[in-house]
Amino acid sequence: MKTIKLAPATWGTIGGIALLAVLLFAVAPAALDAFRLGQLAKYLCWAIAAVGIGLAWGRGGMLVLGQGLYFGLGAYAMAFHLKLEQAGPDGVPDFMKLYAGGVMPAWWEPFRSGAFTIAVIAIVPALVAGIIGYAVLKRRVKGAYFAILSQALAAAFAILLIGQIKSTGGSNGLNNFTTFFGYNLYLPENKVMIYQITAAVLIVALVIVAVLYRSRYGELLVAARDAEERVRFLGHDPANIKLVAYVVAAFLAGLGGAMFVPVVGIITPSNVDALASIALLAGVALGGRAALFGPVVGAIAIGYAQSALSENFPGSWSYFQGALFIIVILLLPGGLASLFARMRRTPAHTQVQLKQEEVPA
Repeated sequence: MKTIKLAPATWGTIGGIALLAVLLFAVAPAALDAFRLGQLAKYLCWAIAAVGIGLAWGRGGMLVLGQGLYFGLGAYAMAFHLKLEQAGPDGVPDFMKLYAGGVMPAWWEPFRSGAFTIAVIAIVPALVAGIIGYAVLKRRVKGAYFAILSQALAAAFAILLIGQIKSTGGSNGLNNFTTFFGYNLYLPENKVMIYQITAAVLIVALVIVAVLYRSRYGELLVAARDAEERVRFLGHDPANIKLVAYVVAAFLAGLGGAMFVPVVGIITPSNVDALASIALLAGVALGGRAALFGPVVGAIAIGYAQSALSENFPGSWSYFQGALFIIVILLLPGGLASLFARMRRTPAHTQVQLKQEEVPA
């Protein structure tokens, strides 16, 4: 029987994912109280979206400043279902009694079904990203123009949510969820279950992206980022290659947004607007956009810093967070992930650049 040999880097990836799974499923629940475990669950929701950003930006070179759009699509789909579940079989969400005279839009009705809601969370963000990505990438829009366009989409989405107060709750958003697919959200054991589901989604996201990184597609994505014209010369369309990464990133952002709702208990336009999108990107840059685990580390670090600093410095925590981000980027352009690479280096691995000798014609 022929044995399959895995490269050391592959074993390292498997080991890293396994270690993270042990930390999330065994160590964290035992070491953290209920409040801190809930905080960690919130950070993991951002980490799920950050893993997709690492694929699109770190490997694909697409500066996605508008992932809040796809995060919000997944989040609001989940919120619609939870509000209808709370209202009962024939009930109307409580905020509609105040803002809409007790009249519910017809397009809300399908969200009473859990299966329909899950399908929307899985399909709609990816579908919207596919349409937008195809229209933009096929026209070879990239660089700063792509970043500005994606950020504008997130801002427009937040404005739309605020304007549709009768169906989305406006700037107040949707909150006061009591159940999650029949489970009482106030019971401690159910909160732990939701944390475990969120952690499992993150592990699956890492596995998916790790497989893409190690596949031929991953090589083509890096090539499309660094030498687009050469890839086109070899018979591949760089737009199609980048489009796949953009769609996968949107899919993961939608999953992160969907889990954010039962974990945090509220979703508002401020959670999905341009500033929220930049915060997601900042986490990826902080952790290391090109590394598999970098976006996860960065998202958790940004979330923890936000919580810790806001507790100790309520009026000025954002300045500390910004200073931390600037210092790390200046000293470690590759993010925190590059720090571990530097620690593994030895003097024997130092490369010496040699001048190329001129050969007479």
